[in-house]
Amino acid sequence: MPNLSFNRDVCALAFDGMPLFEFSIAVELFGLERPEMGPDWYRFRVVSLDDGPCRTTAGLSITADAPRVWLETAGTIIIPGWPMDKPIPDTLIDLMQRAHDRGARIVTICSGAFVLAAAGLLKGRKATTHWKYVDYVTETYPDIELVPDVLYIDEGQILTSAGSAAGIDLCLHLIRRDFGPEAANKVARRLVVPPHRDGGQAQYIPKSVPIEYERNRLGPLLDYLRENVEAPHTVAQLARRAGMSERTFLRRFEEATGTTPAKWLMQVRLQIARDMLEATPEPIDSIALTCGFGSAANFRHHFRENLSTTPTAYRQTFQRLSLT
Repeated sequence: MPNLSFNRDVCALAFDGMPLFEFSIAVELFGLERPEMGPDWYRFRVVSLDDGPCRTTAGLSITADAPRVWLETAGTIIIPGWPMDKPIPDTLIDLMQRAHDRGARIVTICSGAFVLAAAGLLKGRKATTHWKYVDYVTETYPDIELVPDVLYIDEGQILTSAGSAAGIDLCLHLIRRDFGPEAANKVARRLVVPPHRDGGQAQYIPKSVPIEYERNRLGPLLDYLRENVEAPHTVAQLARRAGMSERTFLRRFEEATGTTPAKWLMQVRLQIARDMLEATPEPIDSIALTCGFGSAANFRHHFRENLSTTPTAYRQTFQRLSLT
């Protein structure tokens, strides 16, 4: 069951000079009618900071359909990027501070994090943004714990994503948090995207080896690992399967995914385990075997090490949310 206790009003911010793709992500994920989700889906509106139509970076103009008061009441506010050279109005900073004080969730896509940084809402928090803005944010806002190699960060009330397309990952994560994995999977299928992408944006930063080539070359191996998470895998076996030496395999795997085979496989196993804990009554021992942890003790160790909680506590938390 979805968690219907939260404020389902979602407000996307429109402004002159806004990036069209990032804005479209908010519309696509939260603004489309989804009859298959039932009557309790999100209520979506667009609010503009400016009077009249807002011109996007693509040259199109958009006219907001909701009064600015929605920024005062919405449960979730989405900031779809912010131009690096565009001053952030004091009015917007004040609106974001007041929204945060009243408990609204604020979601930023890509450079939208600039707004929250200017408002002081990222001080002392973990946050992320596009990798090309990392140096700027680090130098301008040293009090932010910037994490440059992830797709998104969920700090509870504040959620930030990396580059533009990572906004899709973050929005799917929010749907998963609000309505559960089945709902997120349905939306992902409609979008023809994976419900969860592994790795971080480190894999997209320019490197000496063409990353797209390596990802395509290793694609069949990654699919094989996802389909056989319950089996033990060694670097030697995987290198032979990829037709590479172990040294070359390790180097090219990291170039393609941004991490090592062991860490990548661990995240896949943990994600499958989380889905099972949320959506099935399977015993912990059974989940441990299905996901390739070997034993319940080993499963609990890795779950706590990576997620700072136990499988049982995680399941109980999700069940409480699903019943509210």
